[in-house]
This record gives sequence, C-alpha cells and structure tokens, in this order.
Amino acid sequence: MIKRNINVISLIGFKLMSGKDSRGTIEAPLAEQRNSGPKMSCKVRLMEDGSLDEEPLTLKEIAYQKLCNNLDIISSHRPDGQRSLNPGIVLPNEICDGFLENYQRFNRPLDDSVIRLFEDTQRTSLKIVNLRNSTLSSIGLETLLRHKLFALSMWYCDMITVGSHHLLAHYGDSLRSLELGISSHLLQYAEPNEKEPVDFQLTCPHLRRLVLNGVVMHHRLQFAHLHDLGHLDLTSCVLANFSLEALGSLPNLHTLILFNVWPIANQLHAICCLRRLCTLDISISSSGSGHGKYDLPDQTLEMLMDNLRHLTHLDISGTNLAGNGVATKESTSSSATQLSTKMEQQFALTDIPGLASRTQRPLQFLGLYHTDHWACKRHDIPALEVAGDANEQQILTAARYYHDRPVLLTRVLNDLYHLFRFENCKDIHTALDVVLSAMDRHLKFKHMQISGSATLFYIVKGRDRSKFGTLLRNHIIRTLLNGMEMHLTDDTMLRNGYLTLTQFHMPFDVLFEYERLIKILLHGVSKTEQEGFVQRIAIYLLNTLACQVDGRQKLFLGELGVVSTMLTLIKDRLTRSVFDDVMEVAWSTMWNVTDETAINCKRFLDGRGMEYFLKCLHTFPDRDELLRNMMGLLGNVAEVKWLRPKLMTQEFIEVFARLLDSLSDGIEVGGAGGSLLARVREREMGSANHANLRFQVSYNAAGVLAHIASDGADAWTIKTPSREHVLERMVAAIQRWNIKSERNINYRSFEPILSLVRCYETPQCQHWAVWALANLTQVYPEKYCQLVEQENGIQILNELIEHESPYCEIKRIARMVIEQCDTGSDRMVEG
Repeated sequence: MIKRNINVISLIGFKLMSGKDSRGTIEAPLAEQRNSGPKMSCKVRLMEDGSLDEEPLTLKEIAYQKLCNNLDIISSHRPDGQRSLNPGIVLPNEICDGFLENYQRFNRPLDDSVIRLFEDTQRTSLKIVNLRNSTLSSIGLETLLRHKLFALSMWYCDMITVGSHHLLAHYGDSLRSLELGISSHLLQYAEPNEKEPVDFQLTCPHLRRLVLNGVVMHHRLQFAHLHDLGHLDLTSCVLANFSLEALGSLPNLHTLILFNVWPIANQLHAICCLRRLCTLDISISSSGSGHGKYDLPDQTLEMLMDNLRHLTHLDISGTNLAGNGVATKESTSSSATQLSTKMEQQFALTDIPGLASRTQRPLQFLGLYHTDHWACKRHDIPALEVAGDANEQQILTAARYYHDRPVLLTRVLNDLYHLFRFENCKDIHTALDVVLSAMDRHLKFKHMQISGSATLFYIVKGRDRSKFGTLLRNHIIRTLLNGMEMHLTDDTMLRNGYLTLTQFHMPFDVLFEYERLIKILLHGVSKTEQEGFVQRIAIYLLNTLACQVDGRQKLFLGELGVVSTMLTLIKDRLTRSVFDDVMEVAWSTMWNVTDETAINCKRFLDGRGMEYFLKCLHTFPDRDELLRNMMGLLGNVAEVKWLRPKLMTQEFIEVFARLLDSLSDGIEVGGAGGSLLARVREREMGSANHANLRFQVSYNAAGVLAHIASDGADAWTIKTPSREHVLERMVAAIQRWNIKSERNINYRSFEPILSLVRCYETPQCQHWAVWALANLTQVYPEKYCQLVEQENGIQILNELIEHESPYCEIKRIARMVIEQCDTGSDRMVEG
C-alpha cells in the first residue's frame, strides 16, 4: 500500500527534481500583482476547426484529481472518525500546495477534516494557500498558519470570525501576501456590528501584498513598519477616522486600490504624495447615492496626473472624473495659471481633459466603466486598454479586470448577456471563459450566478452543439449545477439553469453529473410554485432523463423518490380537479422510470397509484394523452410476475377490458415512453392525433391483459369478467389493428415479447406477441429484423409454427415475421 502511495505522490511532485528554492515559489506570484492585471482562467480555446474547448488535464492534474477523489491513498480514518496521514507518507511543499488548490478546483469545499491531514508540519509543508467557499473553522485556520505560510487568501470563508484575528499576531511573521476577501471576517465584525472597527494591528512585518475587503479602519492602525508593502487593496473598506497619510512612509508602494472607498476627496492630497504609484484605483460601483461626484472633476484628475507621473493603470469607473468631454481653461497646476499652447494642443488630442498630459504617454489601462457622460464612448482616450461598456472589447476588458468585484462583475455579465441576446458578440471563446470564471469564483453571490446563467443560455442557444468540446461542455454543465445547487431556493436561478440545460443533448451530455442533476430537478418539481414555469420545465427535464437511461439509473431515480413525488403532484391535481401538462408528464415520468424496474413498479402500487389511476380515468375520461401514459405505466407493472396479483381485481380487469375497444389507425406515434415491453424507450416529440392516441390505449390495454392472462387460469381469481370473455375481446381488438401502423419507438431487446411467444397455454397471449413482432419488422425491417435474429427469435417462432396449440392466425403472423427477417437479411448481404 505504501509503495503505491509513493508512486502516486512521485507522479504529482515530479517537478521537485529541479531543486529550486522553496522561497522562489512566492516571488513570481507577488510580482505578477504589481500592475493589478486581469485574472482569467484562460481555459477556453478556439480550436483550428472552429470548435470551442478546453485544454485537457495534464498528467499532473489527473494525478491530483485521483488523489482528491481517493483520500485513502494517503490517509485513513482514526478511531474518532477523523482522517490522518498514513505512516511513512511525507508530502513536500509543492504537493501540499497543489493538493489544496486542486481539492477545491474539483468542486469540494475545504473543511477541517481535510485540513487535519496537515497537522504534522514535519511530514507536510504548506506555503501558498488560497481558500474559497471553505467551511474551515478557527482550528483549521490555525493548522494552516502553523506552517509559516508565505501567502494566504480567503474568500467566502463564513466560518472564520473576528475571534480568530489573534492568529495573525502569532503566525503572521512569515506572511508575504495576505488577502481577506468577501465574507472573510478575520478583521471585521459580521452583521449587525459590521460598522464597528476591530482593534487590530498588522503584525505581519514582511507583507508585500495586502488585500482587505470591507474592513473598518481604525485611526490607530499602523502601516509604517510594512517597509516591503507594494500592493495595497482596501476595497469597500471604511476609512472613518483613518488617514491615507499613514501610507506615506511606505517606500515600495506601487499599487493602491480604493474601489468603493468613499469619501476620499479629502484624502486626495495624501494620495498625491505617493509618488511611486503605478496603479491607482479610485472607482466606485455606483454613483447613485452621490458617491464619486467631485466638484472640479477635470482639475482633480489633472492634479493626480501631475503628481503621480509613474501611473500606468488608472481606474475612475463610476465617477465624474472624466468630465463632460469639454476642455476648460482653469487648471490646478502649480506651474502655470493658464494653459499653454502646448497644453492646448494636448487637449485637442483627448476627450478627457484631465488626462491631457498623457496623450503622448498613454496609460496601459484606464477604467471608465459607467462613468458620467459616457466617457468610455469618447473617441480620443489616452489609454491602450479601456474598461467600459461601449463595445465588446471594453466589456470583456472590464470582466477581466473586475474578476473579484462581484457587484460590478454582475453588471458586466449583464452587458455580455445583451450582446449575446442580439448575437453581436464575436469573441465567443473569451466571453465564455469570462462567464465561467466569474461564476466559479463567486459561487455564493446569487446575482452573479443569475446573470452568468442567463448569459450562458444565449451563448449555448442556437449554436451547433458539436462545436463545444466535451471538456468545455462538461465545464458549462458543472458550473450551472454548482450555481443551482448553491441557490436552490431561488426560482430565477433554477429557471435559467433548467433552460440552459435544455440546449444540451439529454441525457448523454449530463450523465457525468446525473445523480446531482436529478436531485436539483426533484427540488424544482416538488418545492416550487404549482403550475409555475420552473416546475413545468423541471418535470420535462426529469422525464427526458428518465426516458433514456439504464436500469441502475432508474433504480437511483426510485431511491430518490421520483415515484412518490409524481404521485404527490397527481394527488394535488386530483384534489383540485385540474388537468395540466404537469399531470400528463408526471404519468409519463412514472412510465419511464418503471420500465423493467420492478422495485419502482412496487413503489407505484404502494403509493396508491392504482387508486389515482381510477380517479384520473373517472375525472378526465377524454384526455387521450393521459390514458396513453397511464396504460403504458400499467404495462410495466404487468410485466412483473410477482406484482400481477395486485392487478387481479374485478374493477381493474373491467377497466382494462373496456379500454380494449379504443379504436384508431396507428399506434404510439409521439409516445411518452414507448411500448410497455421496451427495455429502453426513446420518446420522440411530435403531434399525435386523437386516433393515434386512442389506438395506443387499446394496444397497451391488450398488453396488460396478455401478461395477466399468461399466468394461467388458476391465477385468474375473479369470477367476472371471465378469463375467456376477456381473451375473446382481446383477440377481437388485435384483429382490428393495422399491421403497417408506424411506431416511433426504440426497442433494444425483445425478451419480454418473446417470453409471451412461448406461452402455449394461452394462445391469445401469443397472438398479441407475434403481432407486435410483425408490426415492428414490417415497418422498420432495418432496425428490428436483426434484433429478432440476435435474440433467437427465428428459432422460437419456428417452434411456435411446429407446435399444435397456436391457432392458424398466430402461425400466419409468425411466418410473416420470419419471411420479413429473411428478406431483411438478403437485403443486408446485397448491400
């Protein structure tokens, strides 16, 4: 066992052979943050053949995936139920960091039970830890910090509270990067005291990168000792009495993010003293409350440019700092009281007056998203890259730069939604990457999931599904399910997700997440508004999934309560005397889920299914679709020998016999689940006229009675109607059917039909069986002649012809099947 563990671990950690210094693993990530550049997953690729897909997993990633799915490889359960690392296992730093990253990547939230694997700092080593949507507690956090981390990032870690902030004082000395994102309350109170400051100091003297979100900054907070600090992000922090002058003593500060920090007008002079800044963000998400409004916007922006001459990245989104596009003569420049000729020429080259000094040296990035006077739509903008909403390129740029600003990013996704809705987006693979990355990063942010799922619908809708590679298709489906599962009580999220899923090929595209999808669909069917759109689309999808899956998956459907859920829906509508498509599809779903699944048939009977059958028959006698679905379901029940006695009542037999007299020209066109004898049925949507449906009812009723009668005379325990009378009526019905009737149905096995062909004690049952075979082989010879031969049907039919019991009509039809199969074989040989 240990030898196998070592082989897997060696595969994951093969890069360790380079022998590079462990400290070097933190330098590159920190350097990449210098300009606060965009983060994207960059997984979606536009392939040479025009398709979209993701790069396949590397060998190393596959090894991590196996390890994450099989923790027994490296650990075992202790007597207290917790996991511990197996003896003899030593995991170096790269494996430990990669394990935590990939454990979360494969959609598993980290909790204390997993973190306990790293209790022994002599056999495990962590340096860079990024936590998202984790449920670990203060105990788990302390376990991580005892590894003397270089970098710690926490987003949506709701279980970490302000009571744990002392851990930074104990273990913060080694930290170079600390990121406390949304819902990480290490340095802030949760509601209702979120506006109260926490009395803390940043006892992390070696920090180079610090990200705080929503923290109330008290006036005693010190920064002077953070000599190495280069990147400071105070998104949504409350400055209160804190002054940005405290940052003036930071010699290496090159990036300052003050997104949604307001007011800062009185802090601008302090910002102007930070001469080394390369990146400045003073944007806000909304100016609706008056935030972001400056009295002298052109002059204010000019002042910043005059003092911060090293700026390459500037974000003034949501503010009025871009002015109205008209140059003014006033200037706050200390060098002149009016604009020189040179400055006038510069103003002529830009539509943003405050950036006149940058026309010859444009910014690398400028954020103008939702600025006043639609600044992003102006022609002459002195920046190489602009985030805005004027066109596709600006919107995608905004999405990349605002990857961790869920409120703003939600608006960006709404812009993408409108682009795709009117089919104006050209860079589809980048847009898809942006949407998936946003939804994956902000799983708990409901509005993000709603906007993202709506955008995904229009990305997927109307496009050739073959253009989506398997990996990408799986990613889209998995991301949708994650969002729906997280926000299960939100009908809008469920609606968007269900509608997007209808654009995929069911059930084949979703089999890899079949069980999780079924649970989400059951919630939509049973917990949402009755007759509402969400319920209707959910039951439609559920029926589609139940229709084309194997026995194991049908068993799973029954175990999750699909049959009882459908019966509850039917009971509700019977109580209110309401017939709708939900009731119709509920019976269809049970028809599908009971196909050759005896335990589900029993669940139907145990759930008062026959009582509801009779009530539906009485309450909605003219609903042909309903009759078809109910009789198809009862055909499945009748196939189960040990359940057939429950159908042997006078009331039931009289009903089945009466339904034999339904008349029509064809059978099962557009059927909900196909024949009662089909192993696997494929519903094909189509219009089914009244005659088709009535005949289908007759055909299914005969099938039910044929199975019941096949148990012999002794099993017929009722006096009326008599067995002989019912069999006579069944034969009369069969003789009225058209052997050339088309049938939209798919059989994978004829075993149930062939079992009735061998029922010599009751020739009438044989009559029904051979007619079914003759019909299928006459109408669809290419599909079913071969199936008859494969399942030894020709020999069984020859035995029937040689036997003395069957009457002439049965033998005639049997010969018709054999002759058709012989003709079909000759045709295949000639082909």
